[in-house]
Amino acid sequence: MKRLLIGLALALGAGSAGGQGMPERLNDYPTEARTDYVFGCMATNGQTREVLRKCACSIDIIASILPYEKYVEAETVLSLQQGSGEQLAMYKTAVVSQTMVAELRRAQAEAEMLCF
Repeated sequence: MKRLLIGLALALGAGSAGGQGMPERLNDYPTEARTDYVFGCMATNGQTREVLRKCACSIDIIASILPYEKYVEAETVLSLQQGSGEQLAMYKTAVVSQTMVAELRRAQAEAEMLCF
């Protein structure tokens, strides 16, 4: 059932992201970014073969939903939001920043539902 849902999610995501087809969308995340995500995911969820599979599935789903450029922007905003100071405060309150993070959170939630 999960494989069917994953396939459906991948198919539904095919029509977005500036005209890119699904193969291009799935391959626009560099290997280093995918690996970094999987390592972080495994550090949080456990160091088992099953968790490795689930974390790899998760980044694949995120990649099918969110183009890499938007992923990097949202991750950057999240790291800036963790800082303090007057100049970084705009990253916590700006609508654009909140929208970027919300898109990433939605993609992560979808990936968690389908993969975990």
